[in-house]
Amino acid sequence: MFKKFQDTVFEGIQNPKKRNFILIATFIAFVLSVLMIAPSKMVLAKMLPGKNNDTFTIYATLSEGSSIEQTSRVSECVAKYLKNEKEITDFEIFLGMGAPLDFAGLIKGSHFKNSENVSEIVVNLTKKHHRDEPSYFMVQRIRPEIQNNCTKLYEKTTITFVEPPAGPPVLAAIVAEVYGQDSDGVRLLSNRVKEVFEKTSGLVDIEVMQDEIYDTFEVEVDSTKVSLSGVNIKQLNDVLYLAFEGMQIAVKNSSTINDQIPIYLSLSKESKKFSSKDINDIKAKLSSLKLMNQMGMMTPLTELVTIVPKKSNPMIMSKNLHKMTNVMAETDMVSQVYPLMEARNTILDTFNDKYEIEKIGLFNLRLVDKASKDVYELIWDGEMEVTLDTFVELGAAFIAALVLIFLLMVIYYKSYALSGIILLGSFLSIIGVIVGHYIMDIFTADTFFLTATSLIGFIALIGISSRNSLLLIDFTASLMRDSKMKKAEAIAYATATRAKPIFLTAAAIILASTLLAGDAVFGGLGVALIFGTIAAVIASLIIVPILLYKSDLNRHFNLDEI
Repeated sequence: MFKKFQDTVFEGIQNPKKRNFILIATFIAFVLSVLMIAPSKMVLAKMLPGKNNDTFTIYATLSEGSSIEQTSRVSECVAKYLKNEKEITDFEIFLGMGAPLDFAGLIKGSHFKNSENVSEIVVNLTKKHHRDEPSYFMVQRIRPEIQNNCTKLYEKTTITFVEPPAGPPVLAAIVAEVYGQDSDGVRLLSNRVKEVFEKTSGLVDIEVMQDEIYDTFEVEVDSTKVSLSGVNIKQLNDVLYLAFEGMQIAVKNSSTINDQIPIYLSLSKESKKFSSKDINDIKAKLSSLKLMNQMGMMTPLTELVTIVPKKSNPMIMSKNLHKMTNVMAETDMVSQVYPLMEARNTILDTFNDKYEIEKIGLFNLRLVDKASKDVYELIWDGEMEVTLDTFVELGAAFIAALVLIFLLMVIYYKSYALSGIILLGSFLSIIGVIVGHYIMDIFTADTFFLTATSLIGFIALIGISSRNSLLLIDFTASLMRDSKMKKAEAIAYATATRAKPIFLTAAAIILASTLLAGDAVFGGLGVALIFGTIAAVIASLIIVPILLYKSDLNRHFNLDEI
């Protein structure tokens, strides 16, 4: 076996046709592997894959001004579908408030939810080891059914699904931050971006983080009439608050505890309800509330106040002292990179009817209103920004590793050619990494992404691959110097001799990495190590010997001086 492999290598490096065929095939394989990422998208990139969690949260948001009864009806509609899921052990509904903070809720701002038009439903699942369906598949399956049926109960109702993130916590998978000084202009631009998101395939749970402007009514007190009626403004305020919110009116002593028990009074739920959002209905309800003055005379509340229709006051959001609004979207089992690129291209193609668009940075945009000349900025954030930063930093780390290894080899061998051969042999392991992700994508139920952990595995492979080439070159130099072997014979003998330890080292790495390959987060690292090691072994035993044969080893090893 040893002799056959040695003869095969010896014949291969001496035959020009075979040498050129192997080099050309390697170059074609490298180009094709890169094309598998872009533009063919056969291998998709993502920060981290979906994480199989034991819980997820459903956010229900109705239009501003909705009652708690309406929110309860939507929440009960969601609960009806959750009860049919066998893998759900229990769930809890929080009406008009956010759920107790968890990892995702802390970033989503659950602790700020305290209005009647919002609710959160925390869903707990059986342990992931006891169910066949991952949590992200369950969310993907039940999301359309719940949204299609429960959002139709009331206009402008949104229902979103939030899972604990697999990596760094972010507001959403894709966040478009719209900056501008004109609040109305920011609102208009944000709504247009939302429409683009809704038409982009792969994006779900789309919402704009801004308050709606809706019709409301304000009770204005006529101080002159209040003075003439013999009542005071505090009495009027207390009656209004007592009727619709409730307030403490007395206390009750207890025989078991030292503290007094407060007694609250308010109208019943039916009495507090308005039959419609009509000013006449509001006046009729308030006219039933009467105030008693100091002389015992009863005065209807409507005689002392004026009901004025007004528009609501939306909250003004800001970041770094600049007015802004967030347009958020989640991805439906796809990478956030490609929907963002599609949405950005749509914005560039369609927003030029009203705005002059200028590209700033890599993805961000500056938009100038053609009519008012107001300037707006569209800054991308969320998991997309984390992905971009991570891949850029890991790419910089990869380049730094290559440069440092090259410089170290130059110092050791005092030869740029030998250092380049070692570096090239290490770099070719990227073929195995990309092809390995493509193979795993074929055999897995969901998409197997090229993730940040995959790049970490590729960086780790550089040292392993360099070691294989380093041993091969040193042994070849030793044979040529001490045994006086010819170049081709020394390369073939060194390759055949070092093949066994190289194979054993590769087998150890592959077997150890199989434990990582099945993990949701570190699967990319395991696959990169497995298939990258295979490619590194092939490069060390086939490509590196050919490159060594084509180089002037006598000069590089200083054998001419001996």
